[in-house]
Amino acid sequence: MLTEAGHQALFVGGCVRDALLGREVRDIDISTDARPETVVSLAGRAGLKPVPTGIEHGTITVVSGHIPHEITTFRKDVETDGRRAVVAFADRVEDDARRRDFTMNALYARPDGTVLDPLGGMPDLLARRLRFIKDPARRIREDYLRILRFFRFHAWYGDAAAGMDAEALAAIADLAEGIQTLSRERVGAEVIKLLRAPDPAPSVAAMRATGVLAVTLPGADDRMLAPLVHLEAQAGVAPDPIRRLAALGGADVQDALRLSRAESAELGRIRDAFAAMMPPAEAGYRLGAERAASTLLLQAALAGQELAEGALDTARAAAGQQFPVRAADLMPGYSGPALGARLAELENRWIASGFALTRDDLLG
Repeated sequence: MLTEAGHQALFVGGCVRDALLGREVRDIDISTDARPETVVSLAGRAGLKPVPTGIEHGTITVVSGHIPHEITTFRKDVETDGRRAVVAFADRVEDDARRRDFTMNALYARPDGTVLDPLGGMPDLLARRLRFIKDPARRIREDYLRILRFFRFHAWYGDAAAGMDAEALAAIADLAEGIQTLSRERVGAEVIKLLRAPDPAPSVAAMRATGVLAVTLPGADDRMLAPLVHLEAQAGVAPDPIRRLAALGGADVQDALRLSRAESAELGRIRDAFAAMMPPAEAGYRLGAERAASTLLLQAALAGQELAEGALDTARAAAGQQFPVRAADLMPGYSGPALGARLAELENRWIASGFALTRDDLLG
């Protein structure tokens, strides 16, 4: 569509980066020297439906084969304030590359697979070395969210054994307070993405060392995170950002990260269950298998111990149990608070028996 009309159409950013690393490609972004109105016109002529999802920023979404493609005109920054940028359209891919954050994200590819590397990002990608484009401080001042993106991208793409770029860390430490100028929704989205990484512990430790963790999540403590990640991997339990948030703790986490209602509720339930220190069978029965797993992993991480053998299996088995006694079974002998207390007593006995006691055993 674009190339046939004499314009450049280059895959860019994450789809190129992930394809080169052999990872699943999800979002497809295309950069072009064609102006937005030209993209709209050409898409229409090709029988495709263009959607002006961000036309003021030069972005048109075109759906082809049920797959959305974001097509954005080459841009260059004119003015930045740490949260958003005023941009102008550009004609050269080099200008578009210079306004991006990290060298590994400034890789482009033609439709035939030829990779364009205007800023030398390929060696960094292959070495899993995360570097800002040119001056880290300048890149950060353009958008303070890049501080959190640095740690998130390091967790997903960096080489933890090789450490982090010292110049970047120094700039981040100097400019960490800039995070406070960002919307909490943007901050929360980045933190959740970071905590979904297979092992975010080294990145979060670097956040603590540079002062970023204290600014982002006041009162948070990352000492439980690395043991938790180890235990998750050992047990074959998938990473869960809310479980990991519970491990970090902190004051007013829901507000600091502007969590959704569902995320806030789940964090509260996991924290309450964790504080109750239930054994595996009770945790599984009362909380369900998944929440019980989170609770048991957090308990083991706090204690600095391995998960008890069979604990998760016990919790999973307990999750399907049904208490055989109903309130009606105790009436009219019990009522009001006494009825509730008696039900709780019998339920605790039943749990302690390994769910072996029958209704007749409990009422006899």
